[in-house]
Amino acid sequence: MALIVQKYGGSSVGNLDRIHHVADKVIKARQQGHNVIVVVSAMYGETDRLIRLANALTQHHDPREYDVLISSGEQVSMALLSMALNAKNYPARSFTGPQIGICTDSIHTKARILEVKTDIIQRELDQGRIVVIAGFQGVNEIGDITTLGRGGSDTTAVAIAAALKADECQIYTDVDGVYTTDPHFLPAARLIPQISFEEMLELASLGAKVLQMRSVELASKHNMPIRVLSTFSEGSGTLVTFEDKVMQKRLVSGIAFSQEEAIISLSGVPRELGVEGHILGKVSEANIEIDMIAQNASIDNKSDFTFTVNRREHAKAMEVVEALAAELGSITVKTNAKVAKLSLVGIGMRSHAGVATTMFKALGKEGINIQMITTSEIKISVVVDEMHLERGVAAVHQAFELDKPHKTTNTSLFE
Repeated sequence: MALIVQKYGGSSVGNLDRIHHVADKVIKARQQGHNVIVVVSAMYGETDRLIRLANALTQHHDPREYDVLISSGEQVSMALLSMALNAKNYPARSFTGPQIGICTDSIHTKARILEVKTDIIQRELDQGRIVVIAGFQGVNEIGDITTLGRGGSDTTAVAIAAALKADECQIYTDVDGVYTTDPHFLPAARLIPQISFEEMLELASLGAKVLQMRSVELASKHNMPIRVLSTFSEGSGTLVTFEDKVMQKRLVSGIAFSQEEAIISLSGVPRELGVEGHILGKVSEANIEIDMIAQNASIDNKSDFTFTVNRREHAKAMEVVEALAAELGSITVKTNAKVAKLSLVGIGMRSHAGVATTMFKALGKEGINIQMITTSEIKISVVVDEMHLERGVAAVHQAFELDKPHKTTNTSLFE
């Protein structure tokens, strides 16, 4: 008998028919002798509906009350799924995050889990029940409801699995695993049977939306394997695990991209000690996150300083930069809010040269100009015009033969 934590996203519990379908999948695991804990998101579109209500009422939300509001969707899902399971004669009981004892810090809307209490869950399992838990939420030290940020139900599931030392944490979604790139964007994308925590972290941070980045961090820290599966089709999905357990280490595992980028460039920046820190400090003081950074020395003891921000923060960033340009004097500001970031990720890059060359040649053949480049041990990211992103992803995907199927077998607990 295994202990399995299953998480079902909003599309999986989007209506009553789908909730019945999820109940059947949970029952299948129970019939195979497994103890099952289920974590659910709000029904598809419900959190967005609640946010619209809050915004229509006021643009200045009290963070505490905002969390009380947007956490309510998961409570509906957990109760309905428990009702469905009980109606099918499989005893189940639902709990909110605060009821179960998911303790967090007090940073509303993006809280971090500090502790998961296991006594109530274990008691219910010992009594033969299926435990259904609301994802995305917890409670702080003074008893206030907190939420974990978008995708936070993934983190809830991994945290519960780690606390109970489960055999596997299964994340059910509307795709049947992790692909070499977004299959909705590029139909030639292939399913990856196994991928390392490190690669998955990079892909999640670079725009891949299959798993929340914080959930992968937590799984890696606690040695908790994650399996990404489809709610709507059968298969063994993608196993996210440690590098030494990945059977086939490809040179490049996947391509991530982000279409929410904006680039800002300052020309003629004086080459004075600490000026870069001053620029970045002013941007950070405005609570604007900077992604990629590049600097090039130019003539007359001047330099060009370029960075990217999320597109939704572009206007605010430009206000800061224009003020800096006036302060520093003789600086030209250029910007482009229609750029995209394309990234290659693969643990095979550690031991192979020429990855960047292959990538740049593939983009060059398509006439795609690279505006910025950053690299790490297992990642290469470039900024290109947004209009060229689709062709760029396709060209790089083909250049690294990612359209060819993986050969690794991938056995799940259900096989």
